[in-house]
Amino acid sequence: MSQFVRKAVFPVAGLGTRFLPATKANPKEMLPIVDKPLIQYAVEEALDAGIKDLIFVTGRNKRSIPDHFDKAYELENELEKKQKIKMLDMVRNIVPDDVTCIYIRQAEALGLGHAVLCAKAALGNEPFAVILADDLIDNPARGCLRQMVEAFEEYHRSIIAVETVPRDETYRYGIVSATDVTDRVKKMTGIVEKPKPEEAPTNLAVVGRYVFTPGILKQLQDTGRGAGGEIQLTDAIAGMLDKEDVYSLEFDGQRYDCGSKLGYLQANVEFGLKHPELSERFSAWLGSLKF
Repeated sequence: MSQFVRKAVFPVAGLGTRFLPATKANPKEMLPIVDKPLIQYAVEEALDAGIKDLIFVTGRNKRSIPDHFDKAYELENELEKKQKIKMLDMVRNIVPDDVTCIYIRQAEALGLGHAVLCAKAALGNEPFAVILADDLIDNPARGCLRQMVEAFEEYHRSIIAVETVPRDETYRYGIVSATDVTDRVKKMTGIVEKPKPEEAPTNLAVVGRYVFTPGILKQLQDTGRGAGGEIQLTDAIAGMLDKEDVYSLEFDGQRYDCGSKLGYLQANVEFGLKHPELSERFSAWLGSLKF
């Protein structure tokens, strides 16, 4: 098994029902934060971590995702004719030439675990990352996935990103129990999906970033359908704990839950306030509002 993480899986087959009607014909992963779609932020985080193979597990009505990462000849020709060089560079360099994009169709919506399993043939016997674009994690200096890859290279075990959440919100997340290794790294002893606050072992919540050893694929194959009749990634992680060590990492960065309308709006405001073209005017406009 390689000790380097060079592949990342992006499960993008979900229907995005919480954002209907905006997502009726447009993938939720293509919803913009200011002027860049969520999936591009996720890809940039992967590239920052040294990922070279981007594996998108897609579904129906997701054609705009491969289109976004493909060449756009008509647009590029038009920008070149009009000498809009900055914009031309922007659309040409979304993905570097040495990075490969792979698209795999998830024929049935059978859960996150099933989506990861769909990528099995492209993953081989290598460690790999899983990134959920819904969770936008901001750390310009050192991205969340880069922190996780560095931890994997130290421990050579699966790494699960976690953050502390309010106790009364544990029902929204997978919750881990663990013992300390360092301030931010813990050895997991258990994981439970969406426990009631009074039943949660901790308030350490799993967020949408994972680095796995290849062992997770065998575990997913052996994991039956769980809640909702789906193959749950959480169930497979719980099964792995009996076979190999799994670590959690409290990442350094700000997470925005862009799978919720509130988190999506918060991300747009925060990123708008930092945008080099908009920050000053946007800040002034926000300050002028009367509540």
